[in-house]
Amino acid sequence: MRLRLRSPRQLAKVLVAAARRDHVEVAEYLDSRREEWEALAEAVPGDAADVLEQLAEAEAAELLGELDSTEAADVLEEIAPELAAELVEDVPIADLSAAVTEMTGEAAADLLAELGEDVTESVLALIDDSTEREIRDLLVFPADCAGGLMTTEIASLPIGLTAGEAVERIRQLRDEYEDLQYVYVVDDYRNLKGVISFRDLVFNRPGASLDEVMVADPISVTALTDREVVAEICRRYHFLGVPVTDTAGRLLGVVTNEAVMEVIQDEATEDFAAAVGAGLEETVYTDVTQSFRMRAPWLVLNLALALLVALVIERQTGIITREPVLAALMPVIALLGGNGGNQSLAVMIRSLASDDVPRAQVSGILLRQSGVGFLNGLLLAFFSFGLTYFLIDSGVFASNSEPLTIAVIVGIATLANLMIATVAGAAIPLILRRLGQDPALASAIFLTLITDLLGFGGFLLVAAWLI
Repeated sequence: MRLRLRSPRQLAKVLVAAARRDHVEVAEYLDSRREEWEALAEAVPGDAADVLEQLAEAEAAELLGELDSTEAADVLEEIAPELAAELVEDVPIADLSAAVTEMTGEAAADLLAELGEDVTESVLALIDDSTEREIRDLLVFPADCAGGLMTTEIASLPIGLTAGEAVERIRQLRDEYEDLQYVYVVDDYRNLKGVISFRDLVFNRPGASLDEVMVADPISVTALTDREVVAEICRRYHFLGVPVTDTAGRLLGVVTNEAVMEVIQDEATEDFAAAVGAGLEETVYTDVTQSFRMRAPWLVLNLALALLVALVIERQTGIITREPVLAALMPVIALLGGNGGNQSLAVMIRSLASDDVPRAQVSGILLRQSGVGFLNGLLLAFFSFGLTYFLIDSGVFASNSEPLTIAVIVGIATLANLMIATVAGAAIPLILRRLGQDPALASAIFLTLITDLLGFGGFLLVAAWLI
């Protein structure tokens, strides 16, 4: 493997593409060119992390171990904590502690939270007291609240300064803090008094006091505020960061826009996982037994609901005996209803996630969804009627009844199933919300029950009525 590239970013792009084809070749290439790998990790740690994520765990861990503590810390910050924990599993505690010391507080806390209590305590025992206190303070907060998302590396200024003095102080802080878009103003007890952007500081009179030019009493959240609320505040007010305080109003940190974007992505994937009964916190790196415990209850519920559907079918075996072609057509009706219901379910969960479904609009929304279900049902009823008639009349499907009769049964069942399934897909999350539950919680499982009952049981009832 020979590469002639001008920049580390170009190298990373080629390596990621090559690793998707043959990760072993890429691992061998980097292992034989350690200076190139170290330069890549130093120049663009995010791209270096992308390369590691394409390799096998053993290969990635070996390459990570070749970096010094600063470079390793920069790369680890760019990797998902679950995967990062896998990569450092066999790293000596002393080396891991050195890397953790170089990481930002929130990134270090996220990583240690994945490593378990024993490893965490061993690492914290080897780092300096101030870093240990910072990480321990962050580990106290759950991952799904503002305290678990915030960074404590936040620029703040005392309220008594002038704008000119504040600009000079920020010049002194520029090497210590990466993000200086917002500067928070605090009193002697570190109570949050205001916020000011760096731009406003520069364009104000040097002699103006901070309390004149700052935004007083800025919107803030407490450390235990749910992450969805934080994301909604950023979205509604177009903030680049939200200050986090304790219950007494003392400034603790800030949730950055980058963290909010991760929250939005996590919430979307959680809603998808919840809808099908998977674990909310489960990833592809979750321990086997933990994944089992998260999924098993919903699968057991699914089994119980499936047996209910089987009971309905069993009660109609007489009609299937008289007309065997119905057994072949039943799954078609259930499948069409399931697809229509899932479309409605996806739209509703997405709207609920963005808080676009006021309670006053629920009846109108459900009426609109019933209209969509009727139009889709009418279209598919027409096609299913025609196709069923053709297949039976041409002898592709054998039937003891008239082709027209079976075609009418299929058309009626298709229309009814799609209408009800579409409304159910929208209604199930709303019902769960009304009950105080997560609207996405196993919604797909309950929807499948309804569409199967209608697709199998309803279809057979229509058949028993017309045959």
